Amino acid sequence: MQVSKQTNNTIEVIKIKDTFPALNAQKIDQIHRIINGSSKPKLRIQMTTKGPLRKQVIIPMSNDNINKFMKDNSLHVANTNQSLRNTKSEILVDFIHSDISSVTIVTNKVAVQSDLYIIENYVKKVEDINTVNVNIPQLPQSKFYLKIIDIPYFPHNSSNKYLTLSEVKSIIKQNQMFDNVVLTSKLRVIKVSPKSDILIIWIDIWDVQSRSKTKSLINRCFNVERFIATIQEANMNPDISQCKNCW
Repeated sequence: MQVSKQTNNTIEVIKIKDTFPALNAQKIDQIHRIINGSSKPKLRIQMTTKGPLRKQVIIPMSNDNINKFMKDNSLHVANTNQSLRNTKSEILVDFIHSDISSVTIVTNKVAVQSDLYIIENYVKKVEDINTVNVNIPQLPQSKFYLKIIDIPYFPHNSSNKYLTLSEVKSIIKQNQMFDNVVLTSKLRVIKVSPKSDILIIWIDIWDVQSRSKTKSLINRCFNVERFIATIQEANMNPDISQCKNCW
């Protein structure tokens, strides 16, 4: 049997050689392996870290809202599930937890847009919740990094009044290009160097893998007082303790 198999292989190789005379021996052997189903499977890259679980809904909100909402999280699970059942949704809430910037609702299935609307509507009707400080619920996304450049340390007409972090937040919040952009962490404002009078603002945002929001912001410009700031893509900036140049 072994001799017969080797003979068949030799005949097949000769046929391939006759059909494709320009191919070298390596290519002929590759085609032969493919024909006989013996080509090696492609290696798959194994991820060393897991991304965020898709079966959860993230609701960014103020710390005060988070504390009020989490006091009755068991009640909110039951009430949210009732709201979802009333609309014949296929998802149900398993449990709720929080971090310093958001409430996360873990579900049995991946939520769709109509489910997000129902959850948002319920959360904003909870007693004592300040709806102004509740952002749009969203599915888990990836973190992308941007920086805002060309901002003077003293942008005001009065040279002794420097740009504060609260002013930076207000400028970004009021600018239409940042509508529906959700920050992953606090803005970080830093001088280019200790003696410089130019600032860089590091801004990290949530976005889908296609980076649609990120791409729409890169190279855009906007006003900071009479100056024009530019948004650029940045490398990953791990959270570090603030230095004397940051605030």
